[in-house]
Amino acid sequence: MRMRNKPWTKQELETNVHIVKEVQKGKWSAYFGNTNPIYIEIGCGKGNFIIENATRYPDINFVGIERQKTVIAIAAKKIQQPLPNLALLCDSAAQLTDLFVAGEVKRIYLNFSDPWPKKRCAKRRLTYRTFLQSYRQVLGEKGEIFFKTDNKNLFEFSLNEFCAEKWDLSNICFDLHHSDYMPYNIMTEYEQKFSEKGMPIYRLEARYGNE
Repeated sequence: MRMRNKPWTKQELETNVHIVKEVQKGKWSAYFGNTNPIYIEIGCGKGNFIIENATRYPDINFVGIERQKTVIAIAAKKIQQPLPNLALLCDSAAQLTDLFVAGEVKRIYLNFSDPWPKKRCAKRRLTYRTFLQSYRQVLGEKGEIFFKTDNKNLFEFSLNEFCAEKWDLSNICFDLHHSDYMPYNIMTEYEQKFSEKGMPIYRLEARYGNE
């Protein structure tokens, strides 16, 4: 669902230091001023997950990508103190290879992506094979994807797509919040609300080129 534009959105996008103003493809290390690994979240929403990660792990560079201008502006407003290892980018997953060169990204987070439940919309799912192929390009060798969803059908679909594209899967959880991984889990805004209902969260890790 598209969020209604806020009157302060434009100013926030123009003035917030965490919003990326120009294309940094091939120049992300210079942008951050270091050669630390880059982790990206596609569809970062209002920012809780990516901001908490950047706070906890200062030696990792994080890029949150969100296509809705008002939503990414809300995320930017949440940042209470400068985080030099965090960048927010208003763009979409379809443009990923225009944003990063091969091997520039170490990890991709896909958290509660739109399930696009209708069969005819399968190609829009962020775990559809054409997306997985573009992820592989920017990840390069030994890249990884961490995927979470509350949608069982999407999870099963994603398992099949990863396997078809020959990704190696590990740490598969069918009930994340009651698993050994939970102490390390950082929740998104959506996840916090959904967890109160007691429904299971599905999670997996996928890696390519680790032979």
